[in-house]
Amino acid sequence: MTADKLTILPPARPLSGAVSPPGSKSITNRALLLAGLAKGESRLTGALKSDDTLYMAEALRAMGVAVEEPDATTFLVRSAGVLKEPSGPLFLGNAGTATRFLTAAVSLAKGRFVIDGDAHMRKRPILPLVEALRSLGVAIDAPTGCPPVTVEATGAFAKHRVVIDAGLSSQYVSAILMASALADAPFEIELAGAEIGARGYIDLTLAAMRAFGARVEQVSPAIWRVAPTGYTATNFHIEPDASAATYLWGAEVLTGGAIDIGTPADAFTQPDARAHAVIAAFPHMPEVIDGSQMQDAIPTIAVLAAFNEKPVRFTGIANLRVKECDRIRALSTGLNAIRPGLAEEEGDELIVHADPSLAGQRLPAEIDTFADHRIAMSFALAGLKIGGIAILDPGCVAKTYPAYWDALASLGVGFSREAA
Repeated sequence: MTADKLTILPPARPLSGAVSPPGSKSITNRALLLAGLAKGESRLTGALKSDDTLYMAEALRAMGVAVEEPDATTFLVRSAGVLKEPSGPLFLGNAGTATRFLTAAVSLAKGRFVIDGDAHMRKRPILPLVEALRSLGVAIDAPTGCPPVTVEATGAFAKHRVVIDAGLSSQYVSAILMASALADAPFEIELAGAEIGARGYIDLTLAAMRAFGARVEQVSPAIWRVAPTGYTATNFHIEPDASAATYLWGAEVLTGGAIDIGTPADAFTQPDARAHAVIAAFPHMPEVIDGSQMQDAIPTIAVLAAFNEKPVRFTGIANLRVKECDRIRALSTGLNAIRPGLAEEEGDELIVHADPSLAGQRLPAEIDTFADHRIAMSFALAGLKIGGIAILDPGCVAKTYPAYWDALASLGVGFSREAA
């Protein structure tokens, strides 16, 4: 869909029907990397094909891995089990998973690797991961503390234990966990403190590693020990994306509809699935919601909170400031564009002053998405109940859910499109 502005037309009836969310971005990018590090042929089914995963696939191709796409949800990966020096920088757009995971993975390859991204990625911190790898003897440089990152890799770590600060992102831990199975001796990873971005994503990493033959022991809540097994090619099925499912769950409760996404909420293994219980409580969601372990679901819930019976305070969301954009600021900006005073920031917390009377009103507002897919998709929910909600740069949903607008249309949502 080519448009610079997409205005949502509130449906006149509850949204009902069947929509299958795309495959999990988080699991797809883990599986792609592990398949690229495994010798042999792996078939990944149920995969997400979006900007983020296609950047990962293209980076693997640039390092000598054969990645084929026989159909819309399958990757066929053939690898010699090593990543080769690319002919130029690896461009990863604004894909945080791909950027962080590859930075660690290439540290155990041989050659010069430059990991880079777009203007948004160049503002996203990676220094804790860089410092952890440097402590392992890796020649690595990131002058701004954000990409681009340059790695002069020698094929080995000088040490077999690392302490890493994961307060900003669990992806730093996942990155080293996945790389460490390629080390030449048992490897130990310890958290620098108790703080860690959504811990559930570590569980996703461990499950994917084990599926590809790794042996990982959790010594304590803050320490993991990884055996030097390398990886074995395998066939791997990827479950639907729980973060994408939150928009459909939200559309269902907002309109009083019945949307079948094909996967029960309790069948998901991704952390954002825990948002289902909060969303199901609408319009009586809790007055305080801790978002630390379901970070990507917070934009969805924050927009729903505008229609809740009582105000909602979101805590544990400081990490949202260093996502694809400053999501706390983007949410408060968008909500206040709908009605001044609807949201406020208090430190790194967000307060949404619920107003159920918004439903049914016409309150024209242009929502700046800041090129962030989750801001675009979550504010589309506001447009289901309020007339005049226009999403700027709607194409940014291609990052993780290219068919999002088509999915809403299939449920009966109408749009008005405008080009600049």
